[in-house]
Amino acid sequence: MIGKGALAALVAVASLSACASTATHDTAGPAAMSHPEGAIFDPSVDAHAAVDAALATAQSEDTLVLVVMGANWCHDSRALASYLMEPELAALLESHYEVVTIDVGLPHTGDGFNLDVAERFGVTPEGTPNVLVLDREGQLLNSQEDAVSWRNSASRTSAEVLATLQDWADAG
Repeated sequence: MIGKGALAALVAVASLSACASTATHDTAGPAAMSHPEGAIFDPSVDAHAAVDAALATAQSEDTLVLVVMGANWCHDSRALASYLMEPELAALLESHYEVVTIDVGLPHTGDGFNLDVAERFGVTPEGTPNVLVLDREGQLLNSQEDAVSWRNSASRTSAEVLATLQDWADAG
């Protein structure tokens, strides 16, 4: 029999590693039922061109760039994308950020792609999603630790996401 403490630890470990261990790229299965509206990662998008376009707009509009690197198979990626669609967060993004969503495929199986986008800004991607906050000159504002900490997005609240993004907007 597993004690309550051991069970809680097991659940916590499973939650943190969930998006790093999903075996398929299927967006139609049971995993897609949680936050289905957040299934926005398109593998056909030219990731570098999208980031370059966002940086160009950020320079002319004096905004930040928010790069969300995830996948539709990942519940944490879909959760974060869903939060970003909520009215208060969407309004913050509209006024302070250029948002780029990048599909990274299945990096944990060796079938990942677009990972060099994060590396371009000095981040070594870990799990999904990874979030990069860039100033209008393309300088990374958040740390490696922060960028990869978003792997627990489904465990965050939309208020926590809003507060974090508001802090970056205020600092930028």
